[in-house]
Amino acid sequence: MHRVSINSSVEGESVREMGVEEKQNQSSSSSSTSALSNFWSSALRAKPLSSPSETQVRSLSGEALIRRLTLFDLILLGVGASIGAGIFVVTGTVARDAGPGVTISFILAGASCVLNALCYAELASSFPAVVGGAYLYTYTAFNELTAFLVFGQLMLDYHIGAASIARSLASYVVTILELLPFLKENIPGWIGHGGEEYFGGVISINVLAPILLALLTLILCWGVGESSAINSFMTVTKVVIVLIVVFVGSFSVDISNWSPFAPNGFGPVLTGATVVFFAYVGFDAVANTAEESKRPQRDLPIGILGSLLICAALYVAVCLVLTGMVPYQLLGEDAPLAEAFTSKGLKYISILISVGAVAGLTTTLLVGLYVQSRLYLGLGRDGLLPSIFAEVNPTHHTPIHSQVWVGIVASVLAGLFNVHVLSHILSVGSLTGYSVVAACVVTLRWKDKTANQVYQRGTSKWREGVVCLIIVAFCGLGAGLFYRLNVSYIFMLVAALVAALASAALYRHQVYVEPPGFSCPGVPIVPAICIFVNIFLFAQLHYEAWIRFVVLSIISVGIYAFYGQFHADPLGSTSTIIYHRAHSEEAH
Repeated sequence: MHRVSINSSVEGESVREMGVEEKQNQSSSSSSTSALSNFWSSALRAKPLSSPSETQVRSLSGEALIRRLTLFDLILLGVGASIGAGIFVVTGTVARDAGPGVTISFILAGASCVLNALCYAELASSFPAVVGGAYLYTYTAFNELTAFLVFGQLMLDYHIGAASIARSLASYVVTILELLPFLKENIPGWIGHGGEEYFGGVISINVLAPILLALLTLILCWGVGESSAINSFMTVTKVVIVLIVVFVGSFSVDISNWSPFAPNGFGPVLTGATVVFFAYVGFDAVANTAEESKRPQRDLPIGILGSLLICAALYVAVCLVLTGMVPYQLLGEDAPLAEAFTSKGLKYISILISVGAVAGLTTTLLVGLYVQSRLYLGLGRDGLLPSIFAEVNPTHHTPIHSQVWVGIVASVLAGLFNVHVLSHILSVGSLTGYSVVAACVVTLRWKDKTANQVYQRGTSKWREGVVCLIIVAFCGLGAGLFYRLNVSYIFMLVAALVAALASAALYRHQVYVEPPGFSCPGVPIVPAICIFVNIFLFAQLHYEAWIRFVVLSIISVGIYAFYGQFHADPLGSTSTIIYHRAHSEEAH
């Protein structure tokens, strides 16, 4: 009996311990479920869409950005962001494969970008004039987490791109300085040309690039008026130089060099279009000037589309002149345009091209740094980043903290690393951002047939539409991979057919409302084409770009989980502060 009681006592203790452990497990499971539930409820939050006539935003410092950018400023901003040294290099590189058909490559890429620009133009005129661009549109159309992911992908593009451009600019500056006899071949590599490499090339010291970045950062911190004036001057300079190049070169054109127009068939022409697409990237920068534009609802769509069309016209003109001056087989790879003029005895034009390259890179870098700081400003206002990024200097009306941070990141990358090696992981952010913006146009147009109101997120009809958009995107990815792997064109046609059916479902099963401002034509077909083409181009990127997309997405989700979800305020950038106008406006 005694043994039995002892056993009973032991069994009772075991049961009690099991009960405590089970309660702890239940508590832990409940806590985990609660944490996951809170994460998803935060991640799926969306920013309410205010009327575009809203004239107030919040800033933690009590000051706002100042409205002083005219339509002319916006167009020059877009041209400045797009046309860099690439116009003097990319044209020749693609022409070596596509021949004179490189002109068609630029036209195809330009047409694709026009479709994307139409989507940006509609959203820019439909939203309240606050900073944010693609991030803001995504936050409103979809949810908080998707918006943060878009920001992360765009920002890495901007950071690496700024560092890479700064190094190229430093190299061109040194090239011009070496025209002086006493400096020729006396400037060490660690100052501007390439860099001094250490640890097997892992570290590459460049001194001039960070100095140039610091100067541009100071200009941007000083005021949007001053930075806009410099951008306008440099942009006009490079456009004039391009026009001179086209005019002078046209007298040396031999039309027999244009025959055959596509010597290697249409394949290299299409491949060339995927390459030169990125020469147009930059028009979206205009959308980020919303809070500093004098008449955003009217001027932003015109600025976006106008700057893009100007860039397309300049690119096509340069292509025709270049391939007409020299047979495409003889074009150089590093500086084809300069070499073409040198071969014709026009060496002074080559020097002019170097000056144009400096002006082009300067404006591209200036606008890139500007856009980055405004995106940080938007996330700081919404609480997804620390509030210091949301502060606007009361004297200069610029987000100095955000601007300095952007300058520091770019300077570190440009000063210590050979960022050109990372160039093949660029453009992921631009392509994904453009695709999401196109999807935003579609979702924000949906209207409930019965309730006569815009669909609420999460309804079956809303989910059906989102699934159709996802199908279009995956079809674009599939078609791109089939093209890249030289699979039979039948598979590409099947992917395109499925995408067309999904687009037809979007058209037939949804009702669309007209936006209050500029209206993108052909919704939902035009945005669906944008998504398909953008993801098709995404599939052409280096495989390391895909890895970068996945890794950065995971990191972004982690940052959001540990910081963003607890501090975010979807109403952050649509609350209370009066816009400031330029003194010249107030006088009137």
